[in-house]
Amino acid sequence: MAIDLKLLEEVCQTPGAPGYEQKIRALIIDKVTPFVDSVETDNMGNIYAIKKGKADKKVMIGAHMDEIGFIVTHIDDNGFIRFHTLGGFDPKTLTAQRVLIHGKEDVIGVMAAKPIHVMSPEERNKNPKTTDFFIDTGLPKEEVEKLIKIGDPITRERSFITMGECVNSKSLDNRLAVFILLETMRSLQNEEVPYDIYGVFTVQEEVGIRGANVSAMRVNPDFGFGLDTTIAYDLPGAAAHEKVTSLGEGTAIKIMDASTICDYRMVEYMKQTADKNKIKWQPEILTAGGTDTAGIQRMTEGGSIAGAVSIPTRHLHQVIEMAHQKDIEASIDLLKACVRSIDSFDWSFK
Repeated sequence: MAIDLKLLEEVCQTPGAPGYEQKIRALIIDKVTPFVDSVETDNMGNIYAIKKGKADKKVMIGAHMDEIGFIVTHIDDNGFIRFHTLGGFDPKTLTAQRVLIHGKEDVIGVMAAKPIHVMSPEERNKNPKTTDFFIDTGLPKEEVEKLIKIGDPITRERSFITMGECVNSKSLDNRLAVFILLETMRSLQNEEVPYDIYGVFTVQEEVGIRGANVSAMRVNPDFGFGLDTTIAYDLPGAAAHEKVTSLGEGTAIKIMDASTICDYRMVEYMKQTADKNKIKWQPEILTAGGTDTAGIQRMTEGGSIAGAVSIPTRHLHQVIEMAHQKDIEASIDLLKACVRSIDSFDWSFK
């Protein structure tokens, strides 16, 4: 199966900072509507793509649509813009980056800071902080204020490219998952499935799994799958036990992260399903960070039997995130296979 790179690029390039997901939400609704029985949204902006099944049980698949970004907090007398982060950033990755400020129209800006040439020796040796940076649009204050106001969202600017068998882009976290869920729903559109499938594209994951909490309470699923990227630390200097996952070694089946211990029955079911369908996979234990899986598992009456499909990704939360196309394909294949046969497994406690 060849990946639809054009669709993946479109999904990655469409902006959607946490709380400001309007454009990516509109794109997802347009793409997913032909594949499902109905599409709904809630007050928070989560999308529910619903495909009816044979039996009265619910499977929720959660993929967050937001990307890490910023919000305008101040415009100074010279037109320079101060900002607050929306999501987690390593400050050093902001150096020499371009951004898009989404005001009355999109305005390009650059992340700027004090030039190294005029820094003191002490300043040069200090780790940067996000508050050291400001955004320069090249415009005077009066022009900036015609287009931009306090509270406007900001996203990062970087093109989508292929590198060997890998894709490289901003916002693969978590637009890879959006793409995988879209492709899964496309593949299942003409099939009969065991249970109702709720493909939920959630908001505000990057600031605290907020959309998943709300949507899980609405769906009240019996079974749940989180769908997100995970760390591939298969880089120089990494010890074997530190890698979490590696690119090209298959999709990852989550065992736990800092917010979720996946249901052992779901983990076993996913492993058996991958092996049965000859899908390459690797285990994932992530000791820091969390995903929508936590909300899907816990924010429902009695909890859901939940696990997660994770996509190994290098350089997370940078504008050069990288994933292997074979791992993306394997993630789609595993999710489809799990949904198709979920009624065949013995879910009793043993």
